[in-house]
Amino acid sequence: MLDIFSEKYYFSLLRIFLNNGVYYMAKKQIVRMTHQREIILEELRQLKSHPTADELYSIIKKRLPRISLATVYRNLDILADNGHIQRIELGGRQRRFDGNPMPHYHIRCNVCGKIADVEIYDSDIKEKIEVDIDLSKVDACGFRILGYKFEFEGLCPDCYIEIEEN
Repeated sequence: MLDIFSEKYYFSLLRIFLNNGVYYMAKKQIVRMTHQREIILEELRQLKSHPTADELYSIIKKRLPRISLATVYRNLDILADNGHIQRIELGGRQRRFDGNPMPHYHIRCNVCGKIADVEIYDSDIKEKIEVDIDLSKVDACGFRILGYKFEFEGLCPDCYIEIEEN
């Protein structure tokens, strides 16, 4: 018989459905998908700019005038902790968020900090490919690898044009 109160089972759940609403686990709590979280998730998924919490707050404030910045931060962290979105912490810059929770790569502009998604194509087959690192071949100096992040750096089109013109 499955013990639903066991620690192992508790942490293996990502989503459970109760009372016609979506609930999910967050830091040993059952947290309901509130109206505010739904709006935050909707707005973030419409953006491709990988906004900061402050930038997203300005957008959400138009739909939810009484929402606070602290509420946006807290809900973004809950959504990220539960795999609904990605928290992007690249190169010591301010945290940004991505509405696409699937693993993918990003590129950061070295001048303005803009972040964009990167897609890798195989020119021979003219299709997008996934790049995997065989972790069994990585010498991690005794560390136990839990995951990895791969960051491209470069100049965004706007910064490149500005540099070329000067």
